[in-house]
Amino acid sequence: MSVSRFPAERRHTLYHCDEIRASAPVFLDTEVDMSRIQEHRAEARRAGRRYSVVSYVLKASGSVLAAHPEANAAIRGRLRPKVARYATVGGKVTLDKTLGGRRVVLSSVVPRLEQSSLDDVQQYVDRLRDGDPETMPEFEAVRKLHRLPVPVGRTLFRLATRSFAHRPELRGTVAVTSLGHRAVDSFHSVGGTTVTLGLGRIVDRPVVRGGAVVVAPVMRLSLAFDHRVIDGAEAADVLSELKDFLEGYAPEAAPETAAAGEADVAEPAAEEPSGEPAAQEEVVHEAVDARDPASPAPST
Repeated sequence: MSVSRFPAERRHTLYHCDEIRASAPVFLDTEVDMSRIQEHRAEARRAGRRYSVVSYVLKASGSVLAAHPEANAAIRGRLRPKVARYATVGGKVTLDKTLGGRRVVLSSVVPRLEQSSLDDVQQYVDRLRDGDPETMPEFEAVRKLHRLPVPVGRTLFRLATRSFAHRPELRGTVAVTSLGHRAVDSFHSVGGTTVTLGLGRIVDRPVVRGGAVVVAPVMRLSLAFDHRVIDGAEAADVLSELKDFLEGYAPEAAPETAAAGEADVAEPAAEEPSGEPAAQEEVVHEAVDARDPASPAPST
């Protein structure tokens, strides 16, 4: 047996796990026929474009969560609990990265999903996937957090991530995490948001169409929701509408327009000035690649 100090590169994971203990997660899941998505991806590849399955789910989340403000929300406080509902949808996506020579999970928020095209989302995801976490500005706060003594870092992390104003930019209003690049059919995760979506791999499975059994590419989609904020009926509506969006995906219903530049980071919701420091966090336990669920994990 060997005992060593907790690695500094994973302190943000430790702080995040501490912070989500107050949540009351309930778990749902469904199977999604990904035929339309796979057809669109194949057409895009022939045209020289590449779309990640994660990007489609982020796009779907922007559309669905914007229609469910009760689920696009955050809670704070025990004695006097308050709930903040957001007009914009920030999608937290997790990434399998190497930082300081150690494999870690990092996260960043794709802003304004409700008004972003699929190309906007994919451009943002590509930059996160391909960037160097040692130098990317999105991860500057978490790098600073690692250099602080644990008591100080834990306190600053708690102050920043509990702020309603900073929630959309730091924690997002929905979390999307994927393990579909490995032989994982489904999993459930708690991302510190009211709704967390988990993507499994896409595999051929039997489905029924018009009374006949056919083989189709199917993905298992899980949804964890914080029961303090919404109830099961609302969460079931969100999951069902996400399934409908993905199964009925049509470019003409969700047109893609190439972004002229990087997506802007959403402005935080109005709140009393806090002066609280920014910090990064991650989806608990899962080391996830923001690539195609069918693609191999990146080498680290």
